[in-house]
Amino acid sequence: LRAAQRAHAMNDTALRVLLVEDSPLLAERLREALGQLAGVEIVGTADTEQSAVSMIGNSQVDVVILDLQLKVGTGFGVLQKLGTIRPIVIVLTNFALPAYQQRARELGAEHFLDKSRDYERLPGVIEALRAGLVR
Repeated sequence: LRAAQRAHAMNDTALRVLLVEDSPLLAERLREALGQLAGVEIVGTADTEQSAVSMIGNSQVDVVILDLQLKVGTGFGVLQKLGTIRPIVIVLTNFALPAYQQRARELGAEHFLDKSRDYERLPGVIEALRAGLVR
């Protein structure tokens, strides 16, 4: 869907979120925190580049929360392989280097958050997306 259509669709249905995170502990923390938000559905968790790309391609995902370091592959690889499938991508990483942020944005990530500094901001970003206020 185009951005306007997607925003309208998100206001009518649950925001479908895929977690791409190699730490089972952090993935569970994210699932618990975001699962408490109204109108948000966690559709799955992937911990490798291949599984993430497969899950994005095989389901209707509105938002991907994407770690850059995965068990196999990288978040950059996921971004490169998305092609015409364009969910909203929020990078959430411990490697918040300016060069990584620039590269992630070049590859289509709309948001770039540092796990240690910006973790608490994530629910607000998701809520704003759900409300259709932010792209």
